[in-house]
Amino acid sequence: MRMYDIIKRKRDGFELTEEEIQFVVNGYVSGAIPDYQMAALLMAIFFKGMNQRETFDLTMSMARSGEMIDLSPIEGIKVDKHSTGGVGDKTTFVVLPLVTGFDVKSAKMSGRGLGHTGGTIDKIESVPGMRTELSQDEFFEIVRKVGFAIISQTGNLVPADKKIYALRDTTATVDNISLIASSIVSKKLAAGADAIIFDVKVGSGAFLKSVDEAKQLAKLMIEILRKSGKLARAVLSDMSQPLGKMVGNSLEVIEAIETLKGKGPSDLTKLCVHISRKLLDLVGIVVSEEEIYKEISSGKALERFARFLEAQGGNPKVIEDYSLLPASEKIVEVKASRSGYVSAIDTEAVGVASVVLGAGRSKKEDSIDPRVGIEVLKKVGDSVHLNEPLVRMYVSEKSDVQLAIRLITHAYTISDEIAKPREIIIEVIE
Repeated sequence: MRMYDIIKRKRDGFELTEEEIQFVVNGYVSGAIPDYQMAALLMAIFFKGMNQRETFDLTMSMARSGEMIDLSPIEGIKVDKHSTGGVGDKTTFVVLPLVTGFDVKSAKMSGRGLGHTGGTIDKIESVPGMRTELSQDEFFEIVRKVGFAIISQTGNLVPADKKIYALRDTTATVDNISLIASSIVSKKLAAGADAIIFDVKVGSGAFLKSVDEAKQLAKLMIEILRKSGKLARAVLSDMSQPLGKMVGNSLEVIEAIETLKGKGPSDLTKLCVHISRKLLDLVGIVVSEEEIYKEISSGKALERFARFLEAQGGNPKVIEDYSLLPASEKIVEVKASRSGYVSAIDTEAVGVASVVLGAGRSKKEDSIDPRVGIEVLKKVGDSVHLNEPLVRMYVSEKSDVQLAIRLITHAYTISDEIAKPREIIIEVIE
């Protein structure tokens, strides 16, 4: 069997067999298949697609490429959530402290930034001292003690996805439904949770621009998990504008903390509460949204987040003193070229702007600058005056400020008539 022949078959639109897919995954993990051949296959898949059977086989091969975590030593129901990626998406830091107040636990494995979207691990590592690479014993003990923990993908957990994930990020092969589904679900299977809820983003800032595409991905991921004996559900949520106001690593941690204090943006808060309720319902725990809001108002969810930070080596004092988090003091504002109302935002362009400032990666070898990012001052439906700031950018000496300004300027559409923003929650896929 040769990688050349497999690339050619997929390029020509043929199905790959289970054996061929297994050969590719094993060969790439071992180093026998080089980056350039894997990149060629990814591009062929991007254009020719994979059917459900191929996607299932790819997912299972990736999940089995390394260690499969057995969560049975942790008592109780283990749940997980996953977002398909968006701009300003920091829901994990709110949802996990909320749901673990209702007799469930979450042993979560998360990824780094992909394309124009930020990564959960990159964000939480902006907290001084935070450790996301833990031994299994440490990981389990924190989940038992706190209720949840968040770790990065180690070399032993889904190594195939770890390598492919980084390659997709830099070869323009991110937004393919089969590749997205296999990446996400392989990690969920390897992480061992009993029930998973997906937050499938839809809109200009998501990898999936249409509701139909999002439904297709949601149903595919749910089907793969159900075939594997897991409970699954998906929430389709709006990404036609940034979620909340902050885009960038330490900035998003601050906004998540503010949300746990009951002072977060309404769209972020509403989405987190809705996802929390739907996840609990999935495992038979019926609670009202009012009960979940009480976890915020009582301070219990914030307390769990503080204990999580401390347990993983982070400084819990950041909750009260944001100056302990890295933040650039150099600020550049992008101002409106006319008066009117914000009628649309090209959210992907906002995400790309944050990348060129240094909050994301253009190459897989790039490092993240946790100090930089974007504060969105105007969202869809807001009125704006000539020369009024649309966003506030936190920049560094390495930031491509002029490119970021151009991206933001072109991202905003300002009209004479008031526009109504889309509801944050679009649909639930059972």
